[in-house]
Amino acid sequence: MNRFVVCYDIASDRRRLQIAQILDAYGDRIQESVFELPVASGLMQECLDSIMDVLDLSEDNLIVYPLCAACNEKTRYFGTSSTEPRIGEESVFVI
Repeated sequence: MNRFVVCYDIASDRRRLQIAQILDAYGDRIQESVFELPVASGLMQECLDSIMDVLDLSEDNLIVYPLCAACNEKTRYFGTSSTEPRIGEESVFVI
């Protein structure tokens, strides 16, 4: 599984909401316009395809940063984000 950080600046409220909903289906919101997505490469492409259907390239800005395994291990969280479980690190109970 790979990790990606996606940040955006979207001009339209409607498009911003749509993109946030797409990203929320694939990962966790870290900041208002920043998401962390722990997904396989194929799923990341699916996510980006969905985003490209909404994004207006003449007005909007979206950046995807891939995190290599070594970089991911060096990620440090401070403040309230340090206590929240990350996707893939949660405890799951099946009853």
